[in-house]
Order: sequence, then C-alpha cells, then structure tokens
Amino acid sequence: MILSLKALSVAAALVIFAGSTTISHADEPIVGNWKTESGETAAIGSCGGGAYCITLRTGKYAGKRIGRLKGSGDSYSGTITDPSDDKQYSGSAKVAGKSMKLRGCALKIFCKTQSWRKL
Repeated sequence: MILSLKALSVAAALVIFAGSTTISHADEPIVGNWKTESGETAAIGSCGGGAYCITLRTGKYAGKRIGRLKGSGDSYSGTITDPSDDKQYSGSAKVAGKSMKLRGCALKIFCKTQSWRKL
C-alpha cells in the first residue's frame, strides 16, 4: 500500500506532536541546592539506581560526596559521610517544603540531626 504525500505529512505531524506532549516528571523534593547548618552549599541530585547523592559545593570540603539516599516524596534513607573524617553513618532525611532534617546515626543510638534550607 502506497501512502500519499498528504497522509505522510499528517503522520509526521502526529509523531512530532506526540513527542512534544510527553509528560515530564517533576524532580523529587530533595533535588536541588541546600544551605547546610555550617553555611556550606550542598547539591543533591540523582546519581543512578534511584539514589540521590549529596555533594558539597562550597567550603573546605567542596567537591566531596557526603551522602547517598534513596526514597521519594518527603522521606529518604541511606548513608551520610562526615567529610572531616570520612566515617559513614546510617542516614535519613525528611523534606518539608524548603527545609530538610538530616539525621545520621552510629549503632542506631548515637545520632546527630541537622536542619538544611533549600536555596
């Protein structure tokens, strides 16, 4: 069956239209730049496998990855690293609007919590 030039044009227009109307998924609330309690900026972005990596952008440890969390919505968990000694801790994060509470624990009993603000 041979398609007419008009039918091909219509088909091409439909393909282009369908491609331009795909639904884009919004970033998770954790994705973005955050101001840490100590004043540095930390960037959080997707790093594969459904995980979100935390990398310091400013300060003494700029460029250092300090966390890897998985989750969605307002709740995430994974590992958090203290950049000063490279010790890893079980970590979690709860996002509420433009604020986030991060919690890192050693042996599930020695915990530290920080509040970060989204930039």
